[in-house]
Order: sequence, then C-alpha cells, then structure tokens
Amino acid sequence: MSTRAVDEPHRVSSPLELLFDLTFVVAVAAATAQFAHGIAGGHGLAGLVPFLQVFFAIWWAWMNFTWFASSYDTDDVAYRLLTMVQMAGVLVLAAGVPAAAGHSDYGVITLGYFLMRIGLVVQWLRAGREDPEGRRTAFRYAGGITLLQVGWLSRLALVETGALPPSLGLPSFVLLAALEIAVPWWAERAGSTSWHPHHIAERYGLFTIILLGESVLAASRGVEGALEAGEVGGRLVVIAVAGLLLLFALWWLYFLGPAGDGLSDHRRRSYLWGYGHYGIFAALAALGAGLEVAVERSGHDVAVSPVALGYAVAAPAGVYLALLWAVNALVGAAPALFPATVPGCVVVLALPLAAPWIGVAAVVGAISAVCVLLVAVTIWTANAGARAGGR
Repeated sequence: MSTRAVDEPHRVSSPLELLFDLTFVVAVAAATAQFAHGIAGGHGLAGLVPFLQVFFAIWWAWMNFTWFASSYDTDDVAYRLLTMVQMAGVLVLAAGVPAAAGHSDYGVITLGYFLMRIGLVVQWLRAGREDPEGRRTAFRYAGGITLLQVGWLSRLALVETGALPPSLGLPSFVLLAALEIAVPWWAERAGSTSWHPHHIAERYGLFTIILLGESVLAASRGVEGALEAGEVGGRLVVIAVAGLLLLFALWWLYFLGPAGDGLSDHRRRSYLWGYGHYGIFAALAALGAGLEVAVERSGHDVAVSPVALGYAVAAPAGVYLALLWAVNALVGAAPALFPATVPGCVVVLALPLAAPWIGVAAVVGAISAVCVLLVAVTIWTANAGARAGGR
C-alpha cells in the first residue's frame, strides 16, 4: 500500500467510492426524514441538536474515508473488503437514526459508527506497515481513532447505566467530536499525506449532489403527502416550483469555480475547507427537511407556525450561502460570489418574518428568487471581469 501521487493525472472517483457514497444516501435520508417529522410536529429546535449529532457521525466517517482513499486507494481485495465493512457500519448507523431522534437512544448509532471507524483503523494500520515513509502518520491516525472509539463506547456505557448525568450528555459529545476533529491535525504533524486536490474537490462535489438529491426526494415526499390529503392548489405549485429552483440555484453556486486548483495552491488551508463543509452538507440536508414540511403544509395544516416553517427553509439556505462564501474564500475559488453573498444572506434570513402576512409559499418563492438572483449577479460579474481582462 504505497501512496498515490499528488499530481496524478486524470484522477477521478473510483467505482468503489461511488458505491461507498450510495450507502450514505440511506443514512442521510433517515436523518432528514426524522428531522422533517420533528419540524412538522412543532419541535424543530428540539430536534436540531440530535440531527446535528447524527449528521456529524455520518459526515465525519465519510470525510475520513475520502481523504484516506485520496492517498492510499490501492483497490485490491483487502482494500475493497475493509471498505465494505465501513459500508455495513453506515447501514447500521442509518437503522439507529429513528431511535436516536425519537428517544435519544444512540446505542445502534454508536455501534454503526464503531464499525465504520474500526474498518478505517485497519486500513491505516495496513498503510503504516506497508508504507515506511508514511508510517508514523498512519500509526498516529490508527492510534487516535482507536482511542476515541474507546471514548465513544465508554460514553454509551455511562449513559446506559445512568452514571453520566443527562446534563453532561451533550458536553461529552462535543468534547469527543472536538477530539475527533483534532486527530488529523495531530497525526499529520508527523508528515502530510499525499491527498490529491482535484480528487478531493470532486469527491466533495459528488457528496453535495447527493445531498441536493436528498432534498429533491424530501420535497417529493411532501408533495406525496399533500396529494394524499386531496388539497392541491396554487400554494403547492408555488412551493414545489420555488423549491426546485432553489435547489438548482444552490447547485449552480457551489459549482461556480473549480476548487481543485485552489486546494492545490493552498494545501495548508485544506483542514478549514474540509471542516467547513460540515455546515454546508448539514444545511443542505436540513433544507430538504424544511422543504418537505413546507410542501406538505400546502396540502394540510401542520403544528409548526408559518414563521418557524419559513425559517426551516431560510436558515439552512442562509447558512449554506455564508459557509460557501467562507470556504471559497479560503482557497480563492469563485471570487465573483463574494460581494453579493452577504446582502443575500441578510435578505434570506429576514424573509420568514413576513410569513404571517404573505404566507409560507411566498416566503419560499422569495428565498428562491434571492438565490437565483445571486446566480445571475455572479455570472454577470464573472463575465464583466473576463471582458475587462481581455479573456
């Protein structure tokens, strides 16, 4: 298991990586569906923390494998089998999402996460044994991840036995999550891995498309619920069309500029760029939940207020725009997006306040219009800059 070249030409995602991503579709769909259920019941804020906790496990396991594969994808039998172990862990985690969201029972999720992480630990041990130059880094990764799995299992045992007070449940999670995030920084102080910038950019782009697809699926579930209620009207059409245009605009904004070149020029900023995507990915998943409930509400009443439902769409969209601006600024990608983003976020986050008077459908339509306008302004600015530069 030797490292792959940083400048390997034509590096793209492998069929195994694409299959790996498909298992995460199940986990994200489960988390989104549970969050949508909480929003519809008027418990969106109460369900936000469990949603973010579950999504952290999903995102962190995906991200760790992605960066490992960018350096050490040998695609041999052992590599494939260990990757499939991690896929099995994803499916176990997805099965535990309803219990975590409904009863704060993280037993199955912890087991699934453990399976995913142990598979990666064995991968790192193998890399350390077979790649002398990267041995210290690989063994640091393996040791750090293993130690934290002991921490997660100990936390679960303390919760199950009642030894850990409920008030310490969230702080203990935050502490362990922070330590997880610190492992790559600590491990690579012994030597950097040879991840491929364009491969990483492609992998993140593919996961973004998966999450956008989840939002389409969630909105489709809302349409199905509205149709079953037998109350199809103008509000349903407006929200459905506006939601679709919103997703198109968010896709367009993400893929305005190639991030691979920026990552290649600013490799030291890759930590912040990669970690910042947690918020981007979580926002897209939460947006799917908000759109599902908004579309469903057009057919029949739900417990959530118009303002709260408006923010279930506006808050994820605003977070997405702000973080997209931030991660692009880190690597110098798509600079034309920067000037228009801040006022766009302000407008998006203010629109739900008007929901009691103009309705949720109008709010969703206005949010969509703002994002479409951002796309238009960005394209116009980029073209004007190209003409000024003689290109």
